[in-house]
Order: sequence, then structure tokens, then C-alpha cells
Amino acid sequence: MKKAILFGASGFVGSYLLEELLKDSNYEQVTIVIRKDLNIQYPKLKMLIGDYTNLPELKENIVADDVFIALGTTKKNTPNQDKYYQVDHDYPVLAAKIAKQNGAKSVFLVTAVGANINSSVFYIRTKGEVERDIIALDFDHTHIFRPSMILGMRKEKRILEKVFLKIWAVIEPLFIGKRLSKYRGIEAKNIAKAMQNAAKHETKKTSIYHWEEMNALL
Repeated sequence: MKKAILFGASGFVGSYLLEELLKDSNYEQVTIVIRKDLNIQYPKLKMLIGDYTNLPELKENIVADDVFIALGTTKKNTPNQDKYYQVDHDYPVLAAKIAKQNGAKSVFLVTAVGANINSSVFYIRTKGEVERDIIALDFDHTHIFRPSMILGMRKEKRILEKVFLKIWAVIEPLFIGKRLSKYRGIEAKNIAKAMQNAAKHETKKTSIYHWEEMNALL
């Protein structure tokens, strides 16, 4: 049996992923690193209260075979670009680095479709850079999940997103074929399920999953 550690357990994808990992009999322990107590109890759940600023202090407890990272923020929540980069890049890389030093073998990272270090778009470039830097840590297995539109019921209200989703529902049927299918929307719970199942089918050093590949794991 293995141990898992999850960063981003209170987020949209992360909350579903936590449910999947706790139900997974392949894991004897699931550790989560969160800023506030989630007020949930489960026999194999271990909670660490922390964030990027005090992560090194938690190092001795960041021990797992598999590292799941579903961290991220929005411009609304983090308008400062430096802080945004810290959450979307620095924190995931530091978390993966510490876990690797403690013996972790596999890392599972959520980024975004189109992630590219050469992009002129800050968001896309940041996602590309976090992918690059985590791959450079040289885990036995690195799994990168690149969703486009993440669907499902969020806890927070996003008025503009609701409007965009209605538009998306009209244009999404046009995304057919290998090149365009990667832009199709996917439910947050399905991303989580794909991440969990990917841990059971590790063959490649580095694997990248778009819409088609994630759906194949469901």
C-alpha cells in the first residue's frame, strides 16, 4: 500500500480528488496540506496546516509515494502578479521538490491546455514554467493534466463564468478531431478521477493528458 499527499484539497478539482484518494484502497494514508482545517475526519486522513510560506517547516511530514498538486488561483482572488506566480508556480514546485527529497516517486499536476513557456500570455506562460520545473525534478513518473474549461458546480459564484459556459455549450460541439478535442470542457470530478486512475497505470517517464487522454482513464 502507498501513501499520497495532496496540495490544493480545498479547491475545485482538489476537493473531488481528496474524495477519490480517501476511497482508494491502494493508499493507506492520505496527507493534505491546507491553510485552514477542513473539519473532516477519516481514519487514513492526515491534515497539515500550512502554505507556501511555512512549507519547509513541515518537511518531515511531507512524506508520500505519490504527490498530487491541484493548486491554483484567479486574478480576482490574487490580483498581484507576483503573488499569483507564487501560488501557481513557486508553491507547486517547492511542494514537489520537498516530497521528492523525502522519497516520492510520482507527481500528478494540474495545469491548463496550451501551457507554454514561450507564450506572451502570463497565465499560459506560468503554467508552462511550472510544468518545465516539475519535470526537471526528475520523478520516476510525472503526470501532467491539461484541462480546458473545467465544468461542474463551484462553491464560489462566478457570474462571468456562467455566461461564458452558456456560450461554450454552443461552440463546444465544433471541437472535434485530435487537434481540437483538447479544448473540450471536462467535469472537475472527472479530472480528479483521471488523476487517481493514472496512478494505477504508470508506464512512461512523463505523461501529458488532454481531454481525450483524461476521458480514456475514466
